[in-house]
Amino acid sequence: MRSFEVPDFYHSPIISRVKQRRKSRDPRKQDFQPSVLDFGSVRIVLARHFGFCFGVENAIEIAYKAMQENEGKRIFLLSQMIHNPEVNQDLKDQGIRFLQDTEGRSITPLSELGADDVVLIPAFGTTLELEEKLREIGVDIEQYNTTCPFVEKVWNRAAKLASSDYTIVIHGKPQHEETRATFSHARNAGHAVVVKNMQEAEILSDFITGDRPLSQFWDFFKDRCSNGFDPAKHLKRLGVVNQTTMLASDTQAISDRIRRAVESKEHPEDAFANTRDTLCYATNDNQQATKAALEAQPLDMALVVGGYNSSNTSHLVELCEATAPTFFVKNEQEFSDDGRIKHFDWRASVHQETEDPWPVGAAGTTGTAPTILITSGASCPDATVDRVMHFVLSRYAGLHNVEDVLIKFEQRLADQAAQ
Repeated sequence: MRSFEVPDFYHSPIISRVKQRRKSRDPRKQDFQPSVLDFGSVRIVLARHFGFCFGVENAIEIAYKAMQENEGKRIFLLSQMIHNPEVNQDLKDQGIRFLQDTEGRSITPLSELGADDVVLIPAFGTTLELEEKLREIGVDIEQYNTTCPFVEKVWNRAAKLASSDYTIVIHGKPQHEETRATFSHARNAGHAVVVKNMQEAEILSDFITGDRPLSQFWDFFKDRCSNGFDPAKHLKRLGVVNQTTMLASDTQAISDRIRRAVESKEHPEDAFANTRDTLCYATNDNQQATKAALEAQPLDMALVVGGYNSSNTSHLVELCEATAPTFFVKNEQEFSDDGRIKHFDWRASVHQETEDPWPVGAAGTTGTAPTILITSGASCPDATVDRVMHFVLSRYAGLHNVEDVLIKFEQRLADQAAQ
């Protein structure tokens, strides 16, 4: 897999070094066990995979290339390039302006654009309708299109199936930029409907099996389906794709549920399309690595770092919450010297503050070092995770020297490879 030119300030002296050592020992990423850094008075557990994914690094490289090649020109991002506040602020500081917010509301009217302006399409992609408006203005939307290749893979699969008379069921958050874009591409080729979660998938399955009257379909999916959608016709041949940042296990469960509903009726054998190959590898790797870290040892705390509007990050929080006291923070600025942590409740979409939750010893033990998991979403720079880890270390006295800890970690990797 190719590497990208990402600014050095997004990398870190500790996190990037740990990742590189793991990559050199396990280039095919078959080992999902976490990296453990033992500082004596606290143990830091790092998930095997976290931080910038292929699509994010691709987007950042294109954005900085656009700035280098268009000095003096106005440069716009259609909306947030990725869901990370620090990266988006960096781009703003470089002079890039935003056309829309994440909900699609206008910040800079399209009427102010000219053919000489540069417009970057974000990593989530955009709708065909908006692409057409930009083309009418004369804007080149291809040169600096940062749409993730794995998002485009979902679009292509959805369009191919839709053109073959399959209805596309999109597992995603209806207002998320990527889901809106995928819906646009799918409905352009055929019919589509969006389900947010398993509860909605169960309801849709009831319409497929006839356990709910079709007259109620519009009560649930009025604003979630393509124009001309007829539940009597368009719930017979189905395929499921997802917003690539959703929990892969949830998408698979939803796909299995809808498949069973389709197969319970007298439909042709090919009435349900297998779309497992559209699941994003990076999202899945991060989720599997987090699960492995949670299962590897008892944890006293979990810190998940990333943007509060990041879907993939919130799902990592969801996984961690089932096992350990978990705090969703955007960066080290959410920590106070007096021990307070400001964090985000992703379910209620509210900010919270907890007084001094820092563990003083391992769970259920006396006098032993606490163990703290740190991971991040796919749009979070390693440098941010590094600063979070440094703050965590500042809470504990009698720490081992960082270089000594890294050397011992590297020696353990070498010993394991020799076994």
